[in-house]
Amino acid sequence: MGQYLPEQLSHAGKIVVIDYHKGNLSSVARGLVRAGWQAVEVSDDPATIEGAAGLVLPGVGAFADAMAFMEASGQAAAIKRAVAADTPILGICLGLQLMLERGDEGTPADAPHAPWTDGLGLMNGSCTRLPSGRLKVPHVGWDQLHVTEAGHACPLLAGVPEGANVYYTHSYAADADVAEQNVAARTHYARSFASVMWEGNAYGCQFHPEKSSGTGLVILRNFVRIVEGSATA
Repeated sequence: MGQYLPEQLSHAGKIVVIDYHKGNLSSVARGLVRAGWQAVEVSDDPATIEGAAGLVLPGVGAFADAMAFMEASGQAAAIKRAVAADTPILGICLGLQLMLERGDEGTPADAPHAPWTDGLGLMNGSCTRLPSGRLKVPHVGWDQLHVTEAGHACPLLAGVPEGANVYYTHSYAADADVAEQNVAARTHYARSFASVMWEGNAYGCQFHPEKSSGTGLVILRNFVRIVEGSATA
């Protein structure tokens, strides 16, 4: 856990990067600092999560393992309560996938609903593996965002041009059963998948904005503005 306090703007409250013990989260925290938020904290504490001004759920690891930890630790319930209370949340890579209703990565064969593991259910739809055939999976590297009609109204994508390049590293993605009105951008690799999703105060990126150069910084700045607007509403 750690706290990052730049000499920049002064904001009420913290953006909390949720630590579910699956990777180094410091690059996400530093990205939020560069985007202009003064107080960013990496935390695994449900009370800290629930009291945040904004939440970021980053992504390293497998769907089933991550959900098992978040359920057992109380993080999942804290996230749901925070989002229900209008706290903005941004899911990154696996974080977006966990925001869906279910996923089939790493589910034990003897699980009650195998092959599925329940997600947080902040958005409709499932997460499944990209098909490997003509193209290599995992999908690693730079690829394009294609903004949808719904995406033109998405505050997370303000100032992001059609065809902007962002950085991916993943084998799973949202499937075709996601609600089309929640799809703000698509990327075409192995299949067409939702690369940006949006439902109320819940936002998600299948790519890594903290690794996506100038475009990623624009997206993180947009999320900071969303949190700032929510905190002052």
